[in-house]
Amino acid sequence: MARAGLTTDRVVAAAAELADEAGFEHVTLTALARRFGVKDASLYSHVRGLADLRTRLALYAGGELIDRIAWAVAGRAGKDALTAFAGAYRAYAMEHPGRYAATQIRIDQSLIAASPQMRRTAEITYGMLRAYGLREPDLTDAVRLLRSTFHGYCALESAGGFGADRAVQASWDKAIDALHLALTHWPREARPDGDDR
Repeated sequence: MARAGLTTDRVVAAAAELADEAGFEHVTLTALARRFGVKDASLYSHVRGLADLRTRLALYAGGELIDRIAWAVAGRAGKDALTAFAGAYRAYAMEHPGRYAATQIRIDQSLIAASPQMRRTAEITYGMLRAYGLREPDLTDAVRLLRSTFHGYCALESAGGFGADRAVQASWDKAIDALHLALTHWPREARPDGDDR
């Protein structure tokens, strides 16, 4: 029987707190059970195991991240939207390192397809990039460029990897300027239908 007051939502929220406090790699069923003062077995009424818990945490954190990004980009387009998107992404990664780490794990494609958070993430990201006039397959390439840049920068910054005297914020601003130029002058791939607009 499930412990009174223990729900899947509470378990995942506690896992998110634990991830930020101790690091995503330290989110285990044992650590979480200790937090609730229960035995590990009590959690199996709410999650199927560690992989399920971490997947739920990734979706939870992804939802938080896209909510923050959506609020930041609302009513903006072009460079303003890109700057707001990037700033919200970076702020979340710095404020919630464990939750952010969860968003980087590989999730089964069927779960992604069924996830409202992941659909919303795609809609907002692709919507911002369509304002630059991009279409597939260039949209996918541009998403990969942004994700690689944002994630790489955040990972290096959080690890103290920028040692030069130049202010980290100044370099971030330049990176956004450079991304805006890249998106504005994107080398569009020829389309099979001949429509390269």
